[in-house]
Amino acid sequence: MSDKVVHFEIPADDLERAQTFYRDAFGWSINAMPEMGYTIVMTSESDEAGTPVERGAINGGMLQRQGQISSPIITIGVDDVEEALRRVGELGGKTVIDKQDVGGMGFSAYFSDPEGNIVGLWQSAQSA
Repeated sequence: MSDKVVHFEIPADDLERAQTFYRDAFGWSINAMPEMGYTIVMTSESDEAGTPVERGAINGGMLQRQGQISSPIITIGVDDVEEALRRVGELGGKTVIDKQDVGGMGFSAYFSDPEGNIVGLWQSAQSA
């Protein structure tokens, strides 16, 4: 099966305002993690690992708008971030943010596609 969208991120200038908006507008569960500079956004019922129990549902996050992260981003789950970035480069994309550890949970990276869209990559620590 091909890699699938597993996460989304919404950048914000005012995180409290954005958290309130999405919680009140859509009933999402918002869990701020100030120590990581990140907010976990749960859009649907999830298991203990944070995985949505409803098929096709995804959860996401919010972060401070900064640098290349200036509009909503979808994140694709891959087995190997470095291999995915290599493949992206061969096909005309560019690495925006190299592979980085995310608190021992896994690894993330960001790339721009040939159309200029910023897209995230996620490699679970379990597949590392």
